[in-house]
Amino acid sequence: MAKETILRTLTIQSFHVEDVMFGDEFKLIKKENTYDLIIPTDYKKYLTYNELIKSIDIRIIEPTARHTHVDSIMDIFPISTKALGKLGSGITRTLTGVYGLIAGSDEDGNQVCAFGNSDGFLDEQVVFNKPGTPGDNDYIIVFDCKLKSKAGFSKSGPDSVHKAIDDYCQNIRALLKNMKSQDATEKHTFNDKIRENAKKVVLVKLVSGQGAMYDTHYMPQEPSGFNGGRSIIDSEGSPIMLTPNEYRDGALRALY
Repeated sequence: MAKETILRTLTIQSFHVEDVMFGDEFKLIKKENTYDLIIPTDYKKYLTYNELIKSIDIRIIEPTARHTHVDSIMDIFPISTKALGKLGSGITRTLTGVYGLIAGSDEDGNQVCAFGNSDGFLDEQVVFNKPGTPGDNDYIIVFDCKLKSKAGFSKSGPDSVHKAIDDYCQNIRALLKNMKSQDATEKHTFNDKIRENAKKVVLVKLVSGQGAMYDTHYMPQEPSGFNGGRSIIDSEGSPIMLTPNEYRDGALRALY
């Protein structure tokens, strides 16, 4: 048998959300083997943004209520956090059963997009049950963002939206950081390995990084997050080497 060397180990603990609702404060309420996620009704006090953003509104879309209008979709993302270690190793905790969705336009009605917008009815604009998209039974927390006039035409505007929402989501991540490992709904462990005499395999992935705003960030502070990430545009499209577990752990964030 070929010798294997384990370089790093990543454990992903998932906490499955059965219901999402508004309430007094951020809470994860344990049920039998699932959780209820509570987010504040008074959400505006948890949102801080700069002069490029006019407003951000939050709504919860239940699995059976997806025939609803959204502005152009800037991102769909899971809510995950590092409980131990850095991106690509240690312990990551993630919520399943719920996704975040960022939709944006400016106050003049211009959609925040690059080569084609996706505004319309949510159930007609998203192919569900695919890698990276919600399943049929998942809740969606929609962040409806309104930028100031023409602020969506350069990357500073959309970047400010992603930062404001990432800051907001840190309140939910704080709940995950304080959960107990034994209370996870599922646990999966992944090893980055070197196999003696095995073939070396490299996955080449092309990501967006064009023009003034069509950008991708890599290696954020939190899995699939924004803050701390580096811009492909600012890196001038230079090749980036990622480990399998870094990629698995949310090292890339497509912005818009």
